[in-house]
Amino acid sequence: MNRVWTYVISRPLTGEQLKQLKAGGDSFVASWSAHENKLAASFDILKEKILLVKVNEDVHGASGCSIDKLTRFVKETEAGFGIELLNRFVVAYKLGENIETTQASHIKELLAQQVITENTIVYNTAAANEEELARWEQPLKDTWLARYL
Repeated sequence: MNRVWTYVISRPLTGEQLKQLKAGGDSFVASWSAHENKLAASFDILKEKILLVKVNEDVHGASGCSIDKLTRFVKETEAGFGIELLNRFVVAYKLGENIETTQASHIKELLAQQVITENTIVYNTAAANEEELARWEQPLKDTWLARYL
């Protein structure tokens, strides 16, 4: 089973920044280990908005120390690019074929302006494994953001 971590990028990045971010993420997962065992991991950027890190725990499981390494990489990435990744109040939602981001506090305003509706697809970035990731696209009305309806 793959364990996953997702991070919403708080603001748009340029093409060059995305290339640098992808290269840095690929380099990180290539050297990522748990108790000196190399992790079978991958790093992806979905539609320029969401970072996705996966570990195949059937090969080696991620440990507390290796998760700390991931958190350190994410914090360094935030500082290096001037973005927020660990802020769980940054929400990613589907608008047409694109993914857009906003602060959770702006959801009520976006609903009032009819930019989004109760059926707008929101990404559940709390997904922790492949099974949850397969269902991470959810209508806003079925998420914690429903309180803004």
